[in-house]
Amino acid sequence: MPSSQQSPPEQVDAVVVGAGFAGLYQLYRLRELGLSTRVFETGDCVGGTWYWNRYPGARCDIESMAYSYSFSEELEQEWEWSEKYATQPEILRYANHVSERFDLLKDIDFNTTVTSAVYDHVAHSWTVTTDTGERVTARFVIMATGCLSAASLPKISGIGNFTGATYHTGRWPHEGVDFTGQRVAVIGTGSSGIQSIPLIAGQAAELTVFQRTANYTLPAHNRPLREQEVHERKAVYAEFRQALRHSSTGIPRELPTRGAFEVTLQERESAYETAWDSGVLGALSTAFKDLLVTSEANETAAEFVRGKIRSLVADPITAEVLCPRDYPIGAKRPCMDTDYYATYNKSHVHLVDLRETPIEEITEKGIRVSDREYEFDAIVFATGFDALTGALAAIDIRGKQGLALREKWAAGPRNYLGLVSAGFPNLFTVTGPLSPSVLSNMMVSIEQHVEWITDCIAHLRRIGLTEIDTTTEVEDAWTEHVAEVASGTLYPQAASWYMGANVPGKPRIFMPYLGGVGAYREKCSAVAGEGYTGFTLSSSAS
Repeated sequence: MPSSQQSPPEQVDAVVVGAGFAGLYQLYRLRELGLSTRVFETGDCVGGTWYWNRYPGARCDIESMAYSYSFSEELEQEWEWSEKYATQPEILRYANHVSERFDLLKDIDFNTTVTSAVYDHVAHSWTVTTDTGERVTARFVIMATGCLSAASLPKISGIGNFTGATYHTGRWPHEGVDFTGQRVAVIGTGSSGIQSIPLIAGQAAELTVFQRTANYTLPAHNRPLREQEVHERKAVYAEFRQALRHSSTGIPRELPTRGAFEVTLQERESAYETAWDSGVLGALSTAFKDLLVTSEANETAAEFVRGKIRSLVADPITAEVLCPRDYPIGAKRPCMDTDYYATYNKSHVHLVDLRETPIEEITEKGIRVSDREYEFDAIVFATGFDALTGALAAIDIRGKQGLALREKWAAGPRNYLGLVSAGFPNLFTVTGPLSPSVLSNMMVSIEQHVEWITDCIAHLRRIGLTEIDTTTEVEDAWTEHVAEVASGTLYPQAASWYMGANVPGKPRIFMPYLGGVGAYREKCSAVAGEGYTGFTLSSSAS
């Protein structure tokens, strides 16, 4: 149909993109304001990352009683988590329970992908277009697209040549996969690879793991939750949640007060043993206050883990290949596992060091490295995501003067507080780049962002204004601040997805904010409390 004959778009107050935990809570809060809202979701169900990531062994690495909503006391008390670290199916059941309990489904369009969002600077509204051809105009657009939702495939020659089955951990078949009797390859040893490899090994006749970069991973020590501990936590849930909101990462832990060399060798090793046995995310890399600041201190923790690897892996050569050496421990996303290192003691599990024998191409029968070809029945790509910016760049978002967000961010993301990018008014990102996001308990950060965005919209409506933007000077200062905080740590020394290093051609920018969840919350609250300093507020009549 010619554009001149298109029916006018539906008008609503707000559009939310994504129906994961961020999108669901944002819808709930916008309803409280009385705003008409449409939510668009690519999948056929709520859940976001927990809808897509169904690979064997997928589970959260934040304790389940902390990785959950806090906005409803009734929800907190009625929901029963079964394990210390919840599995993907249990988390997805929780998301479905929330969507049904609060009657959210009626405003969500499933199997619908947003393809573009274009701003009208005169009307102060966005026109959102979907792959179904529908157009909707809204004053506000909230991007709840997730930090780890744009699956990334490696740039390997011949990747389409393989005649067997291929899978990506971030787009796992909903019906599951049975690898019984198969020769299976897994490419990648990040979090999804570390979680899935032991379970795939339990089925496959032969498993070959292709590792480019060895990863530090600690045992999760997962277990069923005891009735008494659940009762005790629920009795003090309000206080517990408040402590998370004002902590450094939104994860329950005590911050260290001593440096690694301020204690004896015996005390240091004891602290590392305690962290190793704790089953708490990041416990070892934060056992002393200087481990993520000085290389000398960090190396003591790194060598401790290498010693554990050597004790757990029987073959000395394999153990050394599994020992990380070229980046500081903790500078990449910490991993937690169940029997990962022990899996390499099985006779049918093999490890290929891609630093020694790089992949040259994927063939019809399997994978060719520099010295031989391996034949497989299935290949699993555990190669991660185009993190933080990938899902946003996939949408043609155009702000004032038709500027495309992907063009503005070609050299790296720029915004103010991780919330609004200059020239893209009324477009909010939930847990986007330049906010704590992936360096935090995502549920804590999601709730903080959603509540800030909701309060901001309520403020605009209360005083009769229709647009919130920021300036390039303000966002430049914030972007530089994020980089400055990171530069005082060891994080930028790792070629991590925090830096965009896993995506060829992506700018190397440290994207999350390291200033801490509590400090960031205070900054956002102060900005709002002072009349949204750093933002420009206006009306369509001005």
